[in-house]
Amino acid sequence: MKMLVIGSGGREHALCWRIKQSPSVTGVFCAPGNGGIGQDVANVTLASQADIVAFCKKENIALVVIGPEAPLVEGLADTLNANHIPVFGPSAKAAQLEGSKGFTKDLCRKYNIPTASYGRFTDAASAKVYINKHGAPIVVKADGLAAGKGVVVAMSEKEALAAVDMCFDGAFGAAGASVVIEEFMQGEEVSFFALTDGKVAIEFGSAQDHKRVGDGDTGLNTGGMGTFAPAPVMDEKLRKQVMDTIIRPTVAGMKDMGMPYKGVLFAGLMLTKDGPKLLEYNARFGDPETQSLMMRLDCDLVPLLLACAGGGLETTVVRFKKEAAVCVVMAARGYPGNYEKGSVIAGLEKAATMPGVKVFHAGTQLKDGRVVATGGRVLGVTALGNTIKDAREKAYAAVDAIDWPGGFCRRDIAKNR
Repeated sequence: MKMLVIGSGGREHALCWRIKQSPSVTGVFCAPGNGGIGQDVANVTLASQADIVAFCKKENIALVVIGPEAPLVEGLADTLNANHIPVFGPSAKAAQLEGSKGFTKDLCRKYNIPTASYGRFTDAASAKVYINKHGAPIVVKADGLAAGKGVVVAMSEKEALAAVDMCFDGAFGAAGASVVIEEFMQGEEVSFFALTDGKVAIEFGSAQDHKRVGDGDTGLNTGGMGTFAPAPVMDEKLRKQVMDTIIRPTVAGMKDMGMPYKGVLFAGLMLTKDGPKLLEYNARFGDPETQSLMMRLDCDLVPLLLACAGGGLETTVVRFKKEAAVCVVMAARGYPGNYEKGSVIAGLEKAATMPGVKVFHAGTQLKDGRVVATGGRVLGVTALGNTIKDAREKAYAAVDAIDWPGGFCRRDIAKNR
């Protein structure tokens, strides 16, 4: 069978790499892909949903895997389903779990899913009254998709009030037309993944990431500067608790509301003194969490993806290797602010020959036979090891083999783990 992956990041590279290993797959395409993806599978340019449908019919694509959140929220899965093309990813209505933070909070309230207390607002004045009443620290979130930049953890009321003004003044476009203000929760954060066919949900691993750009969790928030998996704090009891109190009630609630969720549920969790609570949902695999997850996966990914799309997930089995994985993101200097494009990256071949290492590409392009940086987060240098410490050492050895003066990375990913 042939498969098509939608997206151009490190997440999509990891998915393509793993899908290609399935003995049932005869061809993998990625739209639009990137410089590294094109070395593993075939990149294709498809400018619209109509182009995607036409390509799938022409190539007899057995399954489309949608990587990023934007096409999900825009209804690509609905278009594919309407054309009888199997798809891994939720409908636009179901993707509201990521597309609207307020929708998710209301779902949690309705179905008693543990999360932070909150308020929803469509005007600045009411939001500020709520902040003045509850004080700080407090969390202000733009309701819609804001490329990971619409959340402000305000440590003072002044900062929270400024965040409200920022949202309603249009800093996040339409995403900030509605605002969610939440209780500040303390604890350890974990990324938890589950697969679902709309009825059944099964666990699909955990990871922990590093959002801040600088060592010691300093500087601005980013899309993620590195991950390690599995999350050491997620023992069997805690994983069961998350499935029973958060994941399965969500799947049942979405079905009850007439918008069954199919695909991967990426739950951002806070492990509080009162137990795990939901921070937010993402309607797709994480980036760079997926890079670590795919390195550890010890079974064929394709039957799992197909079961999510067509049912029968209860008969599938998920297996992960005992080894740990660490992904170190290399980004262009200046990221997450203004960064230069076009710098040449060398040494990738040397890094790729190191045992247990895979370099996943995100913002790259092949130009005149050379790999050049075209994005902010550019590479996900990922390694497998007997322990997190072992995987970390391998990942940084591979980082050091890469010759890219225009790039940088944090040097403390998974440190002391």
